[in-house]
Amino acid sequence: MTGMIATMDPADPVSSPAKAAEDPAHSHALTTRLWHWINLVCLVTLFMSGLMIFNAHPRLYWGEYGNRDEPAWLAIGAQGAQGYLAISGQRIDTTGVLGRYRDPDGTPRNRAFPGWATVPTDYNLADARHWHFFFAWIFSFGLLAFMVRSLFNGHIRKMIAMRRAEWRPQHLWSTVVDHVRLKFHSAPGEAYNPLQKLSYIAVIFIALPLMIVTGLAMSPGADAALHWPSMLFGGRQSARSLHFIIAFGLLGFLLVHVLLVLLHRPLTLLRGMTIGARR
Repeated sequence: MTGMIATMDPADPVSSPAKAAEDPAHSHALTTRLWHWINLVCLVTLFMSGLMIFNAHPRLYWGEYGNRDEPAWLAIGAQGAQGYLAISGQRIDTTGVLGRYRDPDGTPRNRAFPGWATVPTDYNLADARHWHFFFAWIFSFGLLAFMVRSLFNGHIRKMIAMRRAEWRPQHLWSTVVDHVRLKFHSAPGEAYNPLQKLSYIAVIFIALPLMIVTGLAMSPGADAALHWPSMLFGGRQSARSLHFIIAFGLLGFLLVHVLLVLLHRPLTLLRGMTIGARR
């Protein structure tokens, strides 16, 4: 996601033409590159193992409690030979994709998510929880290390922090228009445009921490020792629903991220996130 800022603010040291001309080409720090790829592996594994855990009880509720006798705001299941997705009581036929599908050998299965989308591929709640918790620890400490390190190496200040001029509605609207037209630009001296920065801020400082806190709220052990996470979200089931929603939001972010990389200098951007050279 890149976009051009319509005007420059002379008072902004980064957006001024003189400063932009002096700035060398940006490259990602080694810690940023390592965190990027480790985080990718963690998020994919967490997502797929989370789908297997969801298969054990494919219903979502609001509040503290939830069971099959309680009304669910979202449910994935099967009725007879028909799979369905139900949201707020409205059912959608999802036979062959969700709720009911066939294994590669043709065996019908009644599960919320098919085996190709889960870790492990065969139904095993215990193994899925082991996968999920193992990578959750790596993810959590990796995110903490990235944030602390980024404060010292200047990554947040140099690449992610929004400049004064970038908050102007005219600049933000110009960036949105450029993206709709598939024109990807960044201001001179900037690695990312305002939409990129806002999306990274939302993911790194809001969505990812929320995944960790809602995960703690769902854990019986953590909930017994630290009851405030579940209270913060209005109950364990509310935390589980938010965990599910944010997980799919992160999946959407990942897909859009990959798509935009493919549309805009894929080899250059890939090189910048592997060996560190942006140009």
